[in-house]
Amino acid sequence: MDFEPTKQQMMARKIARGFAEQELEPFAQDRDEKMEFPADALEKLADLGFMGISIPRNYGGAGLDSISYVLIIEELARACASTAIIVSVHNSVGAYPIYALGDDAQKEKYLHDLATGRKLGGFALTEPNAGSDPASIETTAQADGDSFVLNGTKTFITSGSTAETLVVMANADRSKGGRGVTAFIVEKGFDGFSVGVKENKLGIRASDTCELIFENCRVPRVNVLGGVGKGLSAALNALTFGRVGVGAQALGVARCAMEECIRYSQDRKQFGKPIAKFQAIQWMIADMATEIEAARFLIFKASSLKDQGKPFAREASMAKLYASEVAMRTATKAVQIHGGYGCMKDYKVERCFRDAKVIEVYEGTSEIQRMIIARNTIG
Repeated sequence: MDFEPTKQQMMARKIARGFAEQELEPFAQDRDEKMEFPADALEKLADLGFMGISIPRNYGGAGLDSISYVLIIEELARACASTAIIVSVHNSVGAYPIYALGDDAQKEKYLHDLATGRKLGGFALTEPNAGSDPASIETTAQADGDSFVLNGTKTFITSGSTAETLVVMANADRSKGGRGVTAFIVEKGFDGFSVGVKENKLGIRASDTCELIFENCRVPRVNVLGGVGKGLSAALNALTFGRVGVGAQALGVARCAMEECIRYSQDRKQFGKPIAKFQAIQWMIADMATEIEAARFLIFKASSLKDQGKPFAREASMAKLYASEVAMRTATKAVQIHGGYGCMKDYKVERCFRDAKVIEVYEGTSEIQRMIIARNTIG
């Protein structure tokens, strides 16, 4: 197995790192505090081709492989986890399902704008009574001539107020349970579609997370994605890809926390010497570094399987589970190493701590990831 990145992958990482250090890191703390959406940064990311990372060039994308994708997300997240999740969701569960499942007309109409960043993509599955169990969604889709009429409420939707094209899950036949779930491409301007409450979150605060409301929202039948009743499999496949990106996001947050610890422990002196000289601190940093490397290879494994066209659901869940928990453990140790300063918002590790907790929850909680891993392992 070759662990060396290709020239293309190294270039993608270098460009992402340079952008993150210049355009994200200086503003991340302020955006977090103000819950300010990074619209200007997204425009520049679009110019770099990072809003269509995995989409082929003929649809306006960058046509990069999945390893390049996770390297880009990691570098963005190291500077600003909020921007990283906006880009990850847009690429993995916003644009990619349209590429993977859409017909020629749907791709032509929607994919170019998404891949070039002219429009932002989103994914609407979670509801007040349905999250971990997507088969139980309550939003309905009633067939009416050449349209479907959607009614229901979605919650905790990333980029909910800013996304202009969303893949929305609704049930076209609730008597069939999960087999009635259908995916729809919904435009922001459709009648009956509105944005509700914008959530005030613990972490990832510069990414808007909103409630979406569908009140007799009429969606053309030609906007059914992948066929009526095929939405559950579409959702699960999209989330599988999404989890790899969230794993990379977690990795970036963990790296940020560890690097801040290294700098701080070399500058902070107690008992006449830098605290980096104390074995207790060294061992914590050693554990951070080891777990970060282990998480990276899980993410690479899942990404490699995807590029080979092989099943990767188990590996994606392993990557998301382990990387998110590594981010939380690393951030917790980082706060501890910083002592009282680690609890102050002037220090990055405080933000890393809050961001890491959120990452353990979304795109499938750790408990759901363990269920998926167990089912795929036991059979």
